[in-house]
Parts: sequence; structure tokens; C-alpha cells
Amino acid sequence: MTIPTSTYRIQFRNGMTFDKAVELVPYLRDLGISHLYASPVFTAAKGSTHGYDVADCNEIEPEIGGREGFDRLSAALKEAGLGLIIDIVPNHMASALENRWWRSIVEWGKDSRYSHFFDVNWMRRLTLPFLGDDFQQVLDAGDITLLYDAEQGCLALGYFESHYPIAPSTYALALGGIDHPQADALIALARDAKPEEEEGFHQSVRSLLSAEQAESLNASLAQLASDKTFLASLHEAQPYRLMSWRDAPRDLSYRRFFEITGLAGLRVEDEEVFLESHRLTLELVKNGQVDGLRIDHVDGLADPGRYLARLRDEVGPKCTLLVEKILADGERIPSKWPISGTTGYEFISSVSDVLIEPSGLETMRQSYAELAGQPIDVEEEIRKAKGLMADVNFEGEFRTLVTTGLEIAQTHQGQGSAALDDAAFSHALRELLIAFPIYRTYGNAIGLEPADRQRLSEVLTKVRDGKEPPDAEALSMIARILIGDVDHTSDTRAAVFRTRFQQLTGPLMAKSIEDTLFFRLNPVLALNEVGAEPLPRSFSLQNFHADMKLRQAQQPEGLSASTTHDTKRGEDARARLYALTEQSDNFAAAISDWREKNAVGLVQLNDGPAPEPEVEWLLLQALVGVWPHDLDPGDTEGLKALEERFLPYVEKSLREAKLKTSWNNQNAGYEKAVLAYASRLLAPETLAFREDFLNRMRPVMLAGAVNSVTQTLIKLTAPGVPDIYQGSETMDLSLVDPDNRRMPDYDRLQDMLDHTPDAADTETWLTGHLKQHLIATLLKLRQQNPDLFWHGDYTPLTIAGEKRDHAVAFARKLGKQTLLVIAPRFVLAGIQGMNALPSAEFWYGTGVSLRDLRFDGGLEDVFSGRGFEPGERLMLDDVFSERPYAVLLGKA
Repeated sequence: MTIPTSTYRIQFRNGMTFDKAVELVPYLRDLGISHLYASPVFTAAKGSTHGYDVADCNEIEPEIGGREGFDRLSAALKEAGLGLIIDIVPNHMASALENRWWRSIVEWGKDSRYSHFFDVNWMRRLTLPFLGDDFQQVLDAGDITLLYDAEQGCLALGYFESHYPIAPSTYALALGGIDHPQADALIALARDAKPEEEEGFHQSVRSLLSAEQAESLNASLAQLASDKTFLASLHEAQPYRLMSWRDAPRDLSYRRFFEITGLAGLRVEDEEVFLESHRLTLELVKNGQVDGLRIDHVDGLADPGRYLARLRDEVGPKCTLLVEKILADGERIPSKWPISGTTGYEFISSVSDVLIEPSGLETMRQSYAELAGQPIDVEEEIRKAKGLMADVNFEGEFRTLVTTGLEIAQTHQGQGSAALDDAAFSHALRELLIAFPIYRTYGNAIGLEPADRQRLSEVLTKVRDGKEPPDAEALSMIARILIGDVDHTSDTRAAVFRTRFQQLTGPLMAKSIEDTLFFRLNPVLALNEVGAEPLPRSFSLQNFHADMKLRQAQQPEGLSASTTHDTKRGEDARARLYALTEQSDNFAAAISDWREKNAVGLVQLNDGPAPEPEVEWLLLQALVGVWPHDLDPGDTEGLKALEERFLPYVEKSLREAKLKTSWNNQNAGYEKAVLAYASRLLAPETLAFREDFLNRMRPVMLAGAVNSVTQTLIKLTAPGVPDIYQGSETMDLSLVDPDNRRMPDYDRLQDMLDHTPDAADTETWLTGHLKQHLIATLLKLRQQNPDLFWHGDYTPLTIAGEKRDHAVAFARKLGKQTLLVIAPRFVLAGIQGMNALPSAEFWYGTGVSLRDLRFDGGLEDVFSGRGFEPGERLMLDDVFSERPYAVLLGKA
């Protein structure tokens, strides 16, 4: 296997093309990157900004360069000695008409040769939830038309720019009432049309009509469409049903990705679907252009383990496979999965154990609760968020499970099982979903594996002992279905129930925690991150070291991420916000003063002030994280640029919280008031506030930059493969998407890389210049010593002395090779004035124990080349005399 020593994630689209990426290859090589890690490159739905809404799995996106551009990038990478990992999306595709597979099932329904490609319930008409209102309302408004689509060669129902092809079997109905010279010929063509020959049918239709005839046909169809009753009957005859997007959560005939109706679930468990949807991907791997695959949302698949085994069979042993998978506390990657590891969200959570000051964290939680006027019951808030998702956002998926489960239960009547009613079964299922602590189990057609059975048993106990224990018989029936302990006549339906249950628990968890709770409860924003645990927990170096030892044992070749396109904020914004826990009392006092200074911006609405105190806390803390260190409080142009990024974040935060407004039910008055408050924070009249804000937060910004360096050093040297997200090699203060998907200024990054920073100059810390230098130095070290980083033992090192809690140290050891890493933490108290790092005296009397390590040739600092002859301890005032961090390589 070609194991990466590092990856560099690039987001294509939004200005980034293959040819622009070719220009970056020398920069990536000089930075020390081994593999470019690309966002999806396949053709996506029109206007896609991310590529996860794939419309054609077997075509490279023309707008970013097409196949020729991809080939140029591949060749440039190979010439520079770099590999390529691409992001693939096996779980879903765009439910858009430009997706020819989807278009086919719209036109031909169940008879389409692609009808089995998607997770569609063909017992019903295919639902198309893309109208702005109910069909009848849209029809009455005159927004539905009947037309001839010359480009596609078909008749279609038109809704603004969308043209939904009508079934050939309904052409006679559509054309029977018009006088057109080609009407009978069109009807005949449609009568003989076969779905497996659809391209030929459309070509024949195009050939049949001249431009003049097409124009006259459209005129006749428009006149016919004025009869709303006729148009409604034609719509009823289609294999699809046009409906309002608002009805999708409760009435959808296909599996979607999370809540996104524009993404339809793909059935890659079917062999034909697997091969056809991976045809180009496998070609690129087998011809050597692609070295690794990142599998998006692996938990969405019907059987992830089986899929990964099938994929491994096709790509062979040398291809790196990485899965996007969020691991809950105590959860492990299934041992049978033939992968290198995950994309590394769990690494973010592990690093927080190093940089969160536990007592300060508790103080911030208490201050936040006092501001909110009530204690924060996180378990109850989780319950509310999950309940909302089950009842509203995923109502359709939930009801499908209830219906299937009751059908299975009915077959057990007379076998000792009492008849179950809908209410009892629904309540039991809802409680189980709410209590489920991980994204999913991995049962198959037979049932659950022993480990998943044990997990389910623990959850069932929690449900029975919970606040609203369900009917025992109903809960028992659900458990039997999931485990696989049902009568053989129900095996098929039980397997479907099990699969759909497992495909629901993940989206329910993600949307409840990441995209609801993490925008509702905000005592420390840095902890509201993808992969983090929602329940309060202890933070300690012991936890971090335990995680790293486990990481070395279980996925040393998995990615270690600190920023991704999906994180809630950039890694350095998070590092800065960690520093607030070091002086939490000061921050609480600052919040109080800032709220008072900005009280005039509050708006009193019928249900209270806007923004609420908790939202003020959110806004002010978010501003700490995003504020550029060199932005003057009176810089009008700079403030405007910040506002353009900050206000979309505020809007998204309010809607994701789903408390007083949401994406589906927007409260315009409330949003306007909060956005005005946020905008006012950056307006000329609040200059005094901003001056005070910066005066108090400048030391936090420097402490955050120190945290950034520590976070970077850990990522580059601890177990795992460091993943650098585009632009995050320097100071990354980005907010949630779309802010974090902006293309970096690579000319600036190249210029920084060309100059060596002075670690004694705090400006190089604050700009991220030093961070970039550390990355370039250590990635080259990884390339020179790959086995040490892939396979070297991870050994925590003990620190003793007055400042023992202010540093973290560990060793990597393989044979005679040893690497020591010593990095600072909790330095806010040692920052002198506004801009001075802790001096060497700050560390006096504190040392790192080397009792169990031997260095026959001494140690050498990889940054300065300075040599050390260690005894039993390395004293930090010596090691940190030039810079407060050290990476020391044992000399043979």
C-alpha cells in the first residue's frame, strides 16, 4: 500500500480548477505533502459548490477541467512524486434531471432500467418534492405547463426552468386533444418506445419535429395546458408526483441523504449498481492515476462492511481506503473493515484534552448557565433535539419504520406475542432512537454481530430505565427484529427494517447533535465540533495519551484532521477559543461589560429580547474566534470584510438551532433583529466596544497562536497521517461553511514559504507563518523517517515541576530511532504584556523525565540543529530557551 506521509485537502469548484491545482504542485511538494486529497471531481448538479451532489459518476466535471484537465493534474503530481486521493460518494446522487439515471426513473418509473439503482419505494409514485407549494396551488397559479422539450426530445410538465418528462405511455393522453400534423406520429413513437432504448426514442422524437413544427406544437400544448383539470389528470397519470418541498420530511418515496431531498440514496449493495457507479473510479485506480479513495458518509450504506470488502477486491491491496466516519466515545472501527482508518474527526476531540483547562471550562459553563437563567441539562437538551428530528425532520423515515415493524409484529400474533398498536410501537421506537449513543450498528441480512448485540442490550436497558419507558412488548419486538430473532417468514422485512433503522440512526444523530445542539448550547464554542461528545466530560492529558496509544494500535494510517470542509470553525479559531478556559472569570466579566455596552442594540419582541443573552454570548465568543489579529477596531474596510463573513455565520447559527427560526420556518423579524445586533458590533458607533474588546482579547489571541503551534506539532508527530486542509497551514480563523470553503491566497502562502520566520517574533505566530514553517520542516522529517511515524510506539512522558501542567510531552520510538515532542499549553498566564511569549524563566524548575529512554548519540533539535546530552531529565527552561517548543531526534 502506498501509505501517505501527509495529505493536503483541496476543494475544487469556487474558482479552483485542475489547471490551477497543477500550478500548486510545486508549492505542495515544497511544503512536504505526499498526497493531494481532492474533493469530489465527478460531474455534479448544475451550480454545485462542493461536488457531493454527483450527477454522473462516470464523467469528470467539465467546469473544473474535465478528463483532460484531470489527466494534466495527475501527470503533474506524478512528475513531482506526489500521490492522489479522491473523494467518492457511494451513498447518494443528485435527484436532479441532469442525472440521466434519475431522469430515466422520472420518465419511465419502475420500468426504467435504472429503477433499482436508487432506494425507491415503487409501491408508490415517485415523489418529486421540488415545488414551492402544493401541486394544486401551483397548478391554480398557472405555474405548471405542458411543453415540448426540444433539447431532451420529449414532452414534459414544466415548472419554471424544470422540465419533468412525461411517461411515453401518456403521450396519447397529452396529444389526443390537439390538432398537429405530427401528433399521431408522436403517439405511435411513444406507444412502441422501450425504456432500454430511451436514447433512441428521444432521438426519433427530435428527428420527427422541425424547428417550425416544434414551435407550433408548443403553442398547441400551451393552449391545452390552460385546462387545469386536464393538466391535473395528466399529472395523475405520471409515474411521479410533483409536490411541495415542505412535505418531503413526512411524505417521500425515496431514501435521501440526511434531510436533503435533492440527494437520493444509491443502492451500491446491488452488484450492477456498484459496478456502474464505480466504473470511472475503478479505472482511475487501476490505471495508476489515483492512489487512494476517501469514502463519503460510509454509515449511510446498507452494509458498509460488505461494501468496503467489495471495493477492496476491486482496487487491490495497494490503494489507500479512508472512510468518513464519526466515532463516538468508546466506539471502535469494525475490525473487519479493510481500510487504513477514518478521516480523523475523532483526532480533533482528542487534542481538546490537551488545550482545555478543566476548571476554567467548568467556570465558563456556570457563567453561561447564569446568563441563560437556568441550569443546563445537556441530556434533556439532547433528548429534545433528537425528539425534534424524529418527530419532524425525519417523520417520513420514522413512519416507514413503524409501518414495517408493525407488519412484522402481526406475523407473530398467535406465537405468544400480543397485538401491538401504532402508538405503543411508535413510542418504543422513538425512545430507542433518542437513546442510541452511536451513529449506527452494522447488522446485515441475518442480524447483528455479538458486539452490536451487546451495544443494543445496553441501550435497551437505558430505555427501560429512562424518563418515559415504553411498552415492554413493543420494545422487545423491536429488539428481536434488530437482532434477527424473528420467524423466518419475516426475515426479508426484518432485514429491511434493520437496514433502514441503521441508516436512520446516523442522520438522526448528526442532525440532532452537530446541526442542532451544537448551535443551541454554546458555553465553549470550541467544543461544539464534528466528532465531539455532546455530554460534559473530563479533560486531561491522561485522556489524550490514552487516545493516542489507542490510535497507534488501531489506525496508525488513518488521517489526523484539525480542519475539514465540514468543521464548525477553523482549527486556529478553535485553538484561540480553547485559551478562554485559561482565564474564564475574565471572559465572563468581559461578556457582561460588552453586553452592557451593546444593550442599545437589543430589540424587544413579543417573546423576549433579540438576541437572547445566550445568543449574545454566542456572538461575542464567535467574534473572539474569527477576529483577524491585525484588524484595527476603526478599520472600516476591514470591518466590512469581516461583516460579510460573520453575518452568514450568525444566520446559519440561528437557523440550525431551530429554536426561534429555522431553515424550513424562518422568523424574519427575529432574524432581522439579531443580524442587526451582530452588524452593529462592527459599525462605527461601537468603536469604544471594539477597542475594549481588542484590549482584553489580544493576550488571548497570542495564547491561541501558541495553542495553534501545539496542536500542529501534535498532529504532525502523533499517531496518524496529518491532513492539512487548504489554507490551514497558516492562521485559519474560518467559520462554518461556506466561509471555510473559500479558496486561499496561494501567492501569499508561497511567499511565506519562501521566507524563514523568526520564532522570537510574535507576529510570525499570529500570522501562522511559524506554523507553516513547522509543517514544512516536520513533513520532510516524516518523509525521511516514514516507519517511525507509521509504526513507532507512542510513549507519554512525565513532566515534573511547578509548570508541569503547562506542557505536554511524548516520544515516538521504533528500534533505535526516537523522537521527543515537547509543546506548551496554558500559557496565557505567562504572556507578558500584550505581545510577549512566556520567557525561559516561566519554565524554570520544570523538566521532562527521560528515565526509560536511551539516546546513545544524544538529541538534536530538528528546527535549530542544537544538540542536547540528556540525563534523566530535560529541563524546559533550557529546551525552551530559544522557542517554547521542541522536537528532538535521537542521534544514532
